[in-house]
Amino acid sequence: MTPTLVRFPDEILFRVDNLVGQNQRAKFIREAVQAEVEKREAQPATDEKQKS
Repeated sequence: MTPTLVRFPDEILFRVDNLVGQNQRAKFIREAVQAEVEKREAQPATDEKQKS
């Protein structure tokens, strides 16, 4: 894995920590990003994406 710096509002991190605990924060974020990428990849391309 490659480390990367991502900035989040304090409120989001507080909410994540309350859900999964501070020691599981990175795993939660990785899983959430992975799920969102897969969701977007499964969606048909929009006209705007086809122009690129």
